[in-house]
Amino acid sequence: MIRLVLFSEEDRSAPFLDWFLGLPDKAQDSCRVRLERLRELGHLLRRPEADYLRDGIYELRAKAEGINYRMLYFFHGKEVVVVSHGIAKQQAAVPSKEIDRAIARKKAYASDPVRHTHSL
Repeated sequence: MIRLVLFSEEDRSAPFLDWFLGLPDKAQDSCRVRLERLRELGHLLRRPEADYLRDGIYELRAKAEGINYRMLYFFHGKEVVVVSHGIAKQQAAVPSKEIDRAIARKKAYASDPVRHTHSL
């Protein structure tokens, strides 16, 4: 099983957690199911549940009450998956600025995994 962690900012906040806790219950449930599947399958998880975006960034896909939710994540080695943040998606593609944000967090995490880990 893969170790699932949340990205932590310098101030120790976890952007994903801040986003997730503001979601309606049904959306949280749907996202939780996807996160558990990611923890179980890691790199083996594929569409329609997950998809590769670019530059080492993936999206975990959930839907609740007609709204598409995306959780952006990346791998650190073969055993750890780091959830960067989440968005409610209105357009066809994940906005580039959101992917860029995840890429910056991936670089920060690689430079100091301990500082940037918020364990679940």
